[in-house]
Amino acid sequence: MNSNTDHRWTRIRELAGLFLKLGFTAFGGPAAHIAMLRQEVVEKRHWLDDEHFMDLIGATNLIPGPNSTEMVLHVGYLRAGMLGLLTAGLCFIGPAFSLVLFFAWMYQRFGTSPQADSLLYGIKPVIIAVILMALWGLGKKAIKDPLTGAVGAGVFVLSLLGVHELILLAVGALIVVLIRTGKQLLDKLLLLIPAGIPLQLINTAEPSASLLVLFLVFLKTGSVLYGSGYVLLAFLKADLVARLGWLTDQQLLDAIAVGQITPGPVFTTATFVGYLLGKMPGALLATVGIFLPAFVLVGITNPLIPRLRESLWTSALLDGVNAAALGLMASVTWQLGKSALVDPFTLGLALLAAVVLFRYQINSAWLVLGGAVVGLGRSLFI
Repeated sequence: MNSNTDHRWTRIRELAGLFLKLGFTAFGGPAAHIAMLRQEVVEKRHWLDDEHFMDLIGATNLIPGPNSTEMVLHVGYLRAGMLGLLTAGLCFIGPAFSLVLFFAWMYQRFGTSPQADSLLYGIKPVIIAVILMALWGLGKKAIKDPLTGAVGAGVFVLSLLGVHELILLAVGALIVVLIRTGKQLLDKLLLLIPAGIPLQLINTAEPSASLLVLFLVFLKTGSVLYGSGYVLLAFLKADLVARLGWLTDQQLLDAIAVGQITPGPVFTTATFVGYLLGKMPGALLATVGIFLPAFVLVGITNPLIPRLRESLWTSALLDGVNAAALGLMASVTWQLGKSALVDPFTLGLALLAAVVLFRYQINSAWLVLGGAVVGLGRSLFI
C-alpha cells in the first residue's frame, strides 16, 4: 500500500470518527448542526476556512434536500472524494437512523412516543450559544460590504414576518447580482434550479402500502424539498395522510417529533414512517429514498463551487445567497431562542455556554452533553 493510499485511509478514518460523534451529539436542527460542524472543521481541524465554508452553505441552499446533511457530504467529498462523501454521510445519518428505528419499534409495540422534555430543557440553551458563536464567525465572511449587510438584515426581518425562505434566498441573491453586475446574464440563473423527478410518478401510484411506492414517495420528497422540518411535515401529510391514507395525523406528528428530539438530521423522520409502514425493509427504503438525492446532488455540484467565484455574476450570486442564508440562520436562532430561553435558569445556562465557547474553545459536543446532564439533573430535584 503506497503513501497516497495510506493518507487517504487516514482521512477516511478521521471522517468516520468525526461524523459518528456528530451523529450522536448534533441536536437542535440544521442551524445547530452547521454551527457544530463549523467548530470541528474550521476552528478545530482547519480543513476549511470560513469563506469556503460559507460558500458551501450557499451552495446547499441552491439545491433541495437537508442542508446540514449536505454540508457533511461536502466536507467528506473535499477530504476524500466520493468515498469520503459516502463515509461522512453514512456516519452522520447512521446514529440517528438507529435511534429513530428503536423509537419506532417502541412506538409500534407500546403505542407511546418518547418524552424528552428534561433532556431538551438543558440542551436547547447550549445549542443557542453554539449557533450564535457560529453566526459571529460566519458573519465576518458573509457580510463583505454594506450591500450584503443590508440583504442579511432584510432577510432576517422578513423571515420573522413569515416570508418563505426560498423567496428570500432568491430575492437576496438577485438584489446583489443586479446591483453588482447589472441585468446581463440573469437568465442563466435558471440553470441553477435543480430538476426534481416528475411528480406524476408518485401522484399516479395506487394507494397500497407497497415498498416501491413508499420508496418513491420519499425519493420525490428528497428530490424537491427545500426548507425545514415543517415543510417536510406538509409534504408527508399531503402524500401519506391525505392522498394514500397510510398514516393518521397523530402518527405523522409523532414521527416528526421523534426526528426532532433525536440527534442528527431531522429527515430521519423517514426511518420512523418507513418502519411503521413496512418494518425494517420499509425503514431502510424510506431512509435511502429521502437522502439519496442529497448524495447525488452534492457529488455533482461540489466540483463546481470553486468556479462560481471565477466570474463576476456567479460570485455576486453566491455572495447574495450567503448573506441571505446568514439572515435565515439568524431568524431561526431567534425563533429557537424564544422556545429555549424560557426562564432565568436557561438564560444563565446559555450565557455560561457562550462564555465557555468564546474563552476556552471547548468542543461543542461536550457542552451539549453537559446541557443534557444539567437538564436531567434539574428534573430530578424539581
